[in-house]
Amino acid sequence: MRARRLLSLVVVASAILAGTACSAQTSPAPVPAPTGDGPVVSFYGDSYTRGTGASSSDHRWSTIVSVERGWQEINRSENGLGFVNRRATMGAGLDDIPALVIDDQPDIVFVTMGLNDNFSYDRAADQIRATIDDDLQRLHDGLPQARIVVVEPFWYTAERPASVDVIAGWVEDAAERIGADHIEGASHWLDGHYADDADSWMASDGLHPNDTGYAVMAEKMDAALRGLDPPL
Repeated sequence: MRARRLLSLVVVASAILAGTACSAQTSPAPVPAPTGDGPVVSFYGDSYTRGTGASSSDHRWSTIVSVERGWQEINRSENGLGFVNRRATMGAGLDDIPALVIDDQPDIVFVTMGLNDNFSYDRAADQIRATIDDDLQRLHDGLPQARIVVVEPFWYTAERPASVDVIAGWVEDAAERIGADHIEGASHWLDGHYADDADSWMASDGLHPNDTGYAVMAEKMDAALRGLDPPL
């Protein structure tokens, strides 16, 4: 197992409003230092992996899953980020997160991207598809010994534009091309519990899961990881 690199990261919250990805301006908060002595695991995702809407980072699904497995979590997820969406406007040092993930030298990489690209789909579909392929190939080539887990992009409302399934298909195809593990169905994990549902698992912003929502996501992710071959 490669030497660990425990990083102090800066992350920001995420918001999606009125069908477009927004960059909510909040004070950056450092992520607590990873605990455990197991594999180093780097997470490349958006606000749903950052844990926006949770009462603390301890309640986001990535941290729940990591703690249960003794993983050392490096969470590089950012607000509003997609394979294309907001990428060009990220601040210095955050405009190429795949490079940062490679620099982490993790044992396992999670890719949980694509939700926010639905808001760029009409103007940038070709670019989104190409960048999905490019990002996953870069991770594969830059981390030849790492196990890469690619998750179907999450979703946040009962209304599903056609682009949701199109982008999910591109992500699955790219994962298959590099021989990565793929977890399907994640865009439906909150079905029946969105902001307008009677039994909502969404935070007060109506856009992101609350602690209950993230706990359910962690349960579903745990089951999906146990179902991989070999299990994680």
